[in-house]
Amino acid sequence: MSKGKGKQAEPAVLLPPMSNPSAGSANPSASLSSLWGYLLPALNHIVRSPSNSTDKAPVIDVSYHMGIHTATYNYFTMQVEAVSTNKEREKLTPSGTDLYEHIDKYYAEVARELLLGAPEDDSSLIHYIVPCFNRYAAGAHSVNRLLNYVNRHYVKRAVDEDRGWLTLSDIFDAVAKAIQDGDSKEKITSKLKEKRTEELRKWGWDEGGTSEQLTQAESCAEAASPLDRVVPLSALALRRFRTEFLEPLLAVPKLRGNRKKRPGAHAVNGSAPNLPKGRLARAVRELLEKQDADVEERKRLAKELATALRVTGVRDGHPLRKKLDKYLMTGTV
Repeated sequence: MSKGKGKQAEPAVLLPPMSNPSAGSANPSASLSSLWGYLLPALNHIVRSPSNSTDKAPVIDVSYHMGIHTATYNYFTMQVEAVSTNKEREKLTPSGTDLYEHIDKYYAEVARELLLGAPEDDSSLIHYIVPCFNRYAAGAHSVNRLLNYVNRHYVKRAVDEDRGWLTLSDIFDAVAKAIQDGDSKEKITSKLKEKRTEELRKWGWDEGGTSEQLTQAESCAEAASPLDRVVPLSALALRRFRTEFLEPLLAVPKLRGNRKKRPGAHAVNGSAPNLPKGRLARAVRELLEKQDADVEERKRLAKELATALRVTGVRDGHPLRKKLDKYLMTGTV
């Protein structure tokens, strides 16, 4: 390194790939418990293992990766065969539902654990959330690739069956008002597509945008959906981070008794200062209003927190998103 250029950042040291655990003569795809026991070490390594790199999740050995893909494929195949030979198959749950629900519960547990580890001091909260979320999201994206067969086999079918993030019942009322007698099937389909595009615009998509922008907008919309909607595993993880981690921090404490606003009290900056605020709102206010803070570091934290709120499905009308977006656009609170 030449003199005068300063010290360069040291490269992140990642954990070595996790090797394929010995399953002996046991068949990982024989049952849900067997499959989950085979998957869990990989999930914990990818999602939970401590790492000094928040942008890249720890990896597993190629043989373990292939073993998981094969075991998942075989498990789904066995379920499909069992359903096809069952006389009461219409009463059976779709194949893959049990594994999907296990993964959902897993992410809920991880998010709750992360919340329990949050510092009690509001001034340190955002410094904890940003790297915590980045590490969680990196792990979630790796698991999404690892278990992509679940997306292709189970999630895609659920969306085709109208159980995805946006269902016909969600948009029927709005579309029904626009349908006129004599409209063709193609015209009705076009109006349904217009309504879907309208929803995606709320997450940053515009007609003529890139395919990457469309994917990002749909991922945000999926993460914002109710818990009963079936979404890809990456969005499933982000949705759980919102419901189990962010929403408790965004929740506003309830007032005790019948407290009334004092006569003559005025709101400051459009908010009522005497009303309690959620922990995250207090932390954001302290971050943005602190006088001796590093401006660049404050912008970085504000930007990354705003991104975390958006991609986990916190809607753009939320006061905290508005506050962060205003600061990032104008530099003022």
